[in-house]
Amino acid sequence: MAISGRVTEGSIQTRVLANLQRSLANGDRLLEQMSSGKQINRPSDSPTGTVSSMQLRTESRANERYTRNADDGLGWLDTVESTLGSASTLVNQARDLTLQGLSGNTSPQVKEALAGQIDQIRQSMLAQANTNFLDRPVFGGTVGGSVAYDSNGSYVGDNGQTMRTVGANSKVRVDTAGPDAFGSGDTQMFAVLKSVSDSIRSGDTAKLANDLKNLDKAGIVLRTAISDVGSRYTRITQMKDMALDRSLTVASRLSEIEDIDLPKTIMEMKLQETSYQAALAASAKVIQPSLIDYLR
Repeated sequence: MAISGRVTEGSIQTRVLANLQRSLANGDRLLEQMSSGKQINRPSDSPTGTVSSMQLRTESRANERYTRNADDGLGWLDTVESTLGSASTLVNQARDLTLQGLSGNTSPQVKEALAGQIDQIRQSMLAQANTNFLDRPVFGGTVGGSVAYDSNGSYVGDNGQTMRTVGANSKVRVDTAGPDAFGSGDTQMFAVLKSVSDSIRSGDTAKLANDLKNLDKAGIVLRTAISDVGSRYTRITQMKDMALDRSLTVASRLSEIEDIDLPKTIMEMKLQETSYQAALAASAKVIQPSLIDYLR
C-alpha cells in the first residue's frame, strides 16, 4: 500500500523563499558584473578563468617590461649610431687633409693650417668618443665615470657590456666599447690623428703616407662598428614589435576571459528581473496568509 507524502505549508514557504533568495543572488551577481564590467570579480566566480587571467597578466607585465627595455636600448643605440656617423664624417675630412699634406708643395703656413685642422678634428672626435647617455659614456663599457677617453686620447673605460633583456631568453648589447669603434694599438684613431698632425708639420711625407694607411684602417674599424650597431638596432626593433603584437594578443584574450558582453548581460538582467517579479506574484497566490499568521 503506497503512502502519499504530505506537503506542509511550512515546507512550501521554505522552498519558495529559498528559490526567491537564489533569484535575488543571481540578480545581484549580474548587477555586480554590469557595474564592474568584469565577469570575474573574485576567484570563486571562475577558478579556471582566474588561473588563465593570472597567467595572461603575468605575460602582459613581461611584455611591458620587454618594451620598456627595448625603448631604453634603442635610445642607447641611437646615440651610439649617430655619434659614430658624425665620427665617420670627421675621418673623411681628416683623410682629405692628409692627402693635401702629401702633395709636398705646401708652404710652412699651409702645413701649420692643415695640422691645426687635424688637431681640431681630433678634439672633436675625442668629444664624440666621450658622448654620454643617461650620464654614462656609451663607449666606456660599464665604467662608473663620465668619460671613456682622457684628454690624451687613452681609453679609460672597461670591457664590460651593457645588456638589455628584450624578450624571453633574449638579451642584446646596447653599448659599444671604445676600442671596438675607435681602434687600438697602431690604428687607434686618436694616436693616428696625432701622428698625422706631427707628420704634416714636420713635412715627413713617408711617415704621413703610412699614417694615411693607418687612418684608413681606423676608418674601417669605425664603419664596422656602425654596421654592428645597425644590426643590433634592427634586432631590438623587431623584438619590440613582437612584444607589442603579443601584448595586443594577450589583452584581447584577457578581455575575452574577464570582460562581460554588455548587451548580453543587460538582456540577462532584464530576464532576471522579469522572472523575479513573476516568482513574487506566484508566491503571493500560493502562500496565502491566514488569520493565525496575523495573530503570531
